[in-house]
Amino acid sequence: MLLNSVIIILREVLEASLLISVLLVFSKQLNLSYRWIVWALVIGFSGAFFYAANISSVSGWFDGVGQELTNALLQQGIFILLLFIIILVVLQFRRKNANTHILTIMMGLIVSLAIIREGSEIFIYLTNFTQAKDLFLIVISGAVIGAGIGCSIGIIVYYLLCNIASRWSLNVGSVLLILIAAGMVSQASLLLIQADWLPSQLPLWDSSDFISEQSVIGQLLYAVIGYEATPTPIQAGLYCGALTLLISLFLLTGKITPKEDNPS
Repeated sequence: MLLNSVIIILREVLEASLLISVLLVFSKQLNLSYRWIVWALVIGFSGAFFYAANISSVSGWFDGVGQELTNALLQQGIFILLLFIIILVVLQFRRKNANTHILTIMMGLIVSLAIIREGSEIFIYLTNFTQAKDLFLIVISGAVIGAGIGCSIGIIVYYLLCNIASRWSLNVGSVLLILIAAGMVSQASLLLIQADWLPSQLPLWDSSDFISEQSVIGQLLYAVIGYEATPTPIQAGLYCGALTLLISLFLLTGKITPKEDNPS
């Protein structure tokens, strides 16, 4: 039970932790204010608590698949925002004339949505054990360990990216965001399949014997790239499509040359 708790909480915390660390690095590299992270955390945790407290009502929406559809909507929202963030960050880094106000708002919205999504899952998971006093302390201990590991990884990523050249920091951070964003699409498609909003299909392959989804590595890969051991053709297609779109936009935006100042 302790190990299961560690893995489950680590998976939920790691995704949000990586997003926050990369976005904070972008703020530092672009000399943006950090104030957005304060209101983002407040909105995120408040929203997560409210969502978890009303999960019974939400689950009853749309003939009993409200939770799946809500989570899918949150993930799609994060994906769309990350798509624009990658473009705006590259433009701001190269041309120094992007709208920084819009950039910080989008960063805050991404963090808020990520915390609502992941934080609500943590609240729901822990609430299930409040009546089991013999297990609650074990689960809480595992949750603290998992959260500590997830936050530590985020802190390490932050300092690693802060201590390399700005160009490399931008590229590595953007690649990490691209992988997470594509993973969001894969996770959302799985939820839509579970809700019968997308057709159920036979999996393209089964890599469970190689990397189990229940293993520590599997959970880490799930958090970073949306790893699925038995992806369906729709999942794989949407993931590859999202990945191709994000990479193409990143490369095309990076080719935009800075404007030269007009001679006086």
